[in-house]
Amino acid sequence: MRRRLALPLASAVLALAASLFTATSATAAPADKPQVLSSWTQESAGSYNSFFAARNNQGAWSGYGFDWSTDYCSSSPDNPFGFPFQNACVRHDFGYRNYKAAGTFGANKARIDSAFYADLKRVCAKYSGATKVSCDALAWTYYHAVDIFGVSPMVDGSRSVA
Repeated sequence: MRRRLALPLASAVLALAASLFTATSATAAPADKPQVLSSWTQESAGSYNSFFAARNNQGAWSGYGFDWSTDYCSSSPDNPFGFPFQNACVRHDFGYRNYKAAGTFGANKARIDSAFYADLKRVCAKYSGATKVSCDALAWTYYHAVDIFGVSPMVDGSRSVA
């Protein structure tokens, strides 16, 4: 008699455990999340374009648990002297927030900052003459601000100086 009860009971316990494991696995981020994050935080124009295509279709990436929030260029102007730096700041915030959440910020900070600078230089490449020189100087200033202050105590875990 005990064996007749033991087998269905064991089967029920295993089925319950399997369903809980499946539910837990379904909510876990995909294994390729680090690769996707890395692909969107490179210096190339292709990385920049891929990031903004994904940002414009966040629903397709909802299972990854990315933090898409931004404060744009924090306490610095988003479009200083008319130079549209806002999108560079958006991507920089994305890199900072998501690498901090992953616990790998220190290993990736320099690349995120370099990608930010590349984004700013792409903005400046649209200008010429003295306007381009001014834009490049401002881009260098923004880059050095995040390079120096991007991990300072005045920047909390969810904000970047960018």
